[in-house]
Amino acid sequence: MTVILRKTGGQVLVDMLVVHGVRRAFCVPGESYLAVLDALYGTSIELITCRQEGGAAMMAEAQGKLTGSPGICFVTRGPGATNASSGVHVACQDSTPMILFIGQVERAFRGREAWQEIDYTKFFAPICKWVTEVDDATQLPDVIARAFHIATSGRPGPVVISLPEDMLTDQVAAPAVSFVADDKPKLDMKMFEQVGTLLSAAKAPVLLLGGSTWSEEGRAAITRFAENWNLPVVVSFRRQHLFDHTHPNFAGHAGYGIDAPLGERIKHADLVMLVGGRFSEVPSQSYTLIDAPQPRQTLIHIHPD
Repeated sequence: MTVILRKTGGQVLVDMLVVHGVRRAFCVPGESYLAVLDALYGTSIELITCRQEGGAAMMAEAQGKLTGSPGICFVTRGPGATNASSGVHVACQDSTPMILFIGQVERAFRGREAWQEIDYTKFFAPICKWVTEVDDATQLPDVIARAFHIATSGRPGPVVISLPEDMLTDQVAAPAVSFVADDKPKLDMKMFEQVGTLLSAAKAPVLLLGGSTWSEEGRAAITRFAENWNLPVVVSFRRQHLFDHTHPNFAGHAGYGIDAPLGERIKHADLVMLVGGRFSEVPSQSYTLIDAPQPRQTLIHIHPD
């Protein structure tokens, strides 16, 4: 017979982070999630204490962008959560996997204008993939496993989880189990052949790089691809790290201050291959480089997943 020990909600949460391979987390300590801080002590997770929540969230966003695994951030309620919203917004626009945990007022105090109380499900809804509040500590394994899956599947992005302070101290029997599914799409060789045909026929192609969750192997592969096809490579806004700027195939960036001739080259390209990203008004220069919904150029869009 398997015996499941009773643990605090904070311990259950930390156990789930360990099961999902979290090695580093960022935070500004706060009294509303002390049970989590206590549970983190002595674990394999490195906890980086920051001076301000916006910085902590930006560091977690950068961690997610560089590793492809959700960057983890803990903040306390009220101003702590609102300060962290800037990092969540960047993660949303940059398709970066991230999970923000927020210490919340006790459950009995909600809706009574408790000290620094905010309804986070409403506050964060427009700038994240999913936001929820956990009322029952036994639900933590399911909620956190779902958060990892949502943050990394499809178009990656941020998830926000609100944690009532008293819920984190409840004693429960809840095993830590990973439910993250491997839902990578299968490759269609016919599509590869179509891409080759289009590239072979192109007179003035351009390769544009963007998106998150790039690996070292992915960057090396796209470099070889650009070399093999002799493609000029342009990096998108906040994606300068995706391609070596000293490489002879590097053509520049499509962010703020784009070189005017480069903008004209993209506009008049007969084929644009966009790998891993999407265009907002900055890298598309007010949506003039690539028309939507019908581009002037032939567009090959390879999505992040």
